[in-house]
Amino acid sequence: MIIKGRVWKFGDHVDTDLIIPARFLNNADPNVFSKHCFEDARPEFAKEVKEGDVVVAGVNFGCGSSREHAPLALKGLGIRAVIAQSFARIFYRNAFNIGLPLIQCGEAHEKLSDGARVTVDLEGGVIETDNGLRIQTETIPDFMMKLIMAGGLVEYIKKGRRS
Repeated sequence: MIIKGRVWKFGDHVDTDLIIPARFLNNADPNVFSKHCFEDARPEFAKEVKEGDVVVAGVNFGCGSSREHAPLALKGLGIRAVIAQSFARIFYRNAFNIGLPLIQCGEAHEKLSDGARVTVDLEGGVIETDNGLRIQTETIPDFMMKLIMAGGLVEYIKKGRRS
């Protein structure tokens, strides 16, 4: 699975309230979450994200609450992967449960610049930039790749029951 898009770079300890401010969570429509994604940190984010873009961050991305609204907001906007040095445990599981790939990579935050154009090979564990930079990432565990390919946990279970 290959992803091509722009890098949206954030720092360390990006919490779920920064991804989707709690004041917007009183709605059941994931499109509402997406419209307000990163509103307090980067007001232009939701309007400028394109299908295939990726978020790059430092350590502990997704810390905070256990709500799955944050990964839903990112996926709903067209973010196709989050690359970070590390992830909060519950965010990690919530993201894969909805089919949003998370990639652990210690070098990405240091070496990728905001706005860079990248190609991400999920299965190969490689990020490449348009200017030739190549970064090796940790590979996504096999079971998690199955969840991504199925579109999330619910779809994975549905497809498993048919066979």
